[in-house]
Amino acid sequence: MKTKPKKTVGGPRKTKPKKTVVGPRKTKPKKAVGAGPAPADTSASADPSKLIDERIAQLGDWRGKTLARMRALILSVDRDIVEEWKWRGTPVWSRDGGICTGESYKAVVKLTFHQGASLKDPTKLFNSSLEGNVRRAIDIHEEEEIDAKAFKALVREAISLNQARAKKSPRRK
Repeated sequence: MKTKPKKTVGGPRKTKPKKTVVGPRKTKPKKAVGAGPAPADTSASADPSKLIDERIAQLGDWRGKTLARMRALILSVDRDIVEEWKWRGTPVWSRDGGICTGESYKAVVKLTFHQGASLKDPTKLFNSSLEGNVRRAIDIHEEEEIDAKAFKALVREAISLNQARAKKSPRRK
């Protein structure tokens, strides 16, 4: 009876040498999914309020309604809040400094507060970007409602923080 020679298990493996990566890994930036194209006239001369109106209309679904509702709440807090259109199509609300941005993604409307980490949030509205040292965000999913009173208090506090910082360190000319 003949036996077959045993195959050796183990031994040197033929492997490809690993590539050495130098520098940061290149990744594609995330885009606001489902936001559609930016409104036609995004020039510096375009009225930001109109561009925000167009974005809300383009969304046309629950995200547009949610963004419109949150925008109305923000603007109802203080008549001196300024609407801006920055970073290639992001609505921004400011008063003596940035308050928050309003972004729309496929499954969420995100309101990112510029100085959110410095704001008191007793009702725990912030539910995103909690690990950051500066910003905090509120992610609103379909069929979710935000407590209007608590949200407006957060906007008021952001304005107060901006004004306090402006008084502490006046800009040099």
